[in-house]
Amino acid sequence: MMYYTYVLLSEKDDKLYIGFTSDLKKRLGEHNVGYVEATKHKRPLILIYVEGCLDKAKAIKRERYFKTGFGRRFLTGRL
Repeated sequence: MMYYTYVLLSEKDDKLYIGFTSDLKKRLGEHNVGYVEATKHKRPLILIYVEGCLDKAKAIKRERYFKTGFGRRFLTGRL
């Protein structure tokens, strides 16, 4: 099974949302319909970055990294 760490950009306020999931298509749909509390007021959202992992723990670790100052700098450099 694959796990994905993803980054969404809010078109409303240009802020990033970082998360992980095992079903990327379903999770993106949940974000854009408004089922996710953290992003329901930030729609529409655009997927701007994805990393795939074979291990759930590694996907969670990567998500946590992206939420740090170093991780945000990494994303800024990649995007």
